[in-house]
Amino acid sequence: MGFGESIKACFARYVTFSGRASRPEYWYFFLFTLIVSIAAGLIDWLFFTSITTLETETSSTTTAISDGPVQGLAALVLFLPQLAVAWRRMHDTGRSGWYVLLPTLLAAGAFAVLILGIGAASHFHGGTMDRLLTDATLLILIPTLIVLLVSPLIVLWWLTRPSQPGANRYGPNPHEVIP
Repeated sequence: MGFGESIKACFARYVTFSGRASRPEYWYFFLFTLIVSIAAGLIDWLFFTSITTLETETSSTTTAISDGPVQGLAALVLFLPQLAVAWRRMHDTGRSGWYVLLPTLLAAGAFAVLILGIGAASHFHGGTMDRLLTDATLLILIPTLIVLLVSPLIVLWWLTRPSQPGANRYGPNPHEVIP
């Protein structure tokens, strides 16, 4: 599958989370998403950036501000097909598509532990219980952060694995299917 075929296939299966996607289909679409994002950022920089300069007696500060409407629109359009092709790519390696969301779910869990632990500790306004809840939160949060740092690397490694030979529970191997 080539670059153009991959883009067509991913947009044809815009929100299809079932089936399998080959490595070229996923990585060419990833490259397409990266190129579109860079191009949209350049368009935003060229046409939607306002530059303001604040001068004082001793210094001058220049600030560039952009709302990034083109990049935001591109991200909105490409989010679902990128998620769907990653989901199908996981299926191709024999794993559940939910693993694509693993780093995001771990980040949400770490944030919840942090907020709930510190929030519970703040009700005790110092003292032993405050210290105990803060220590317990950190004790849970530190291993969670380590896993949070490792999980994107694991997901990336899974996305680079070859297709599982033959059919699996998610469908036939995309390399063995005759169009």
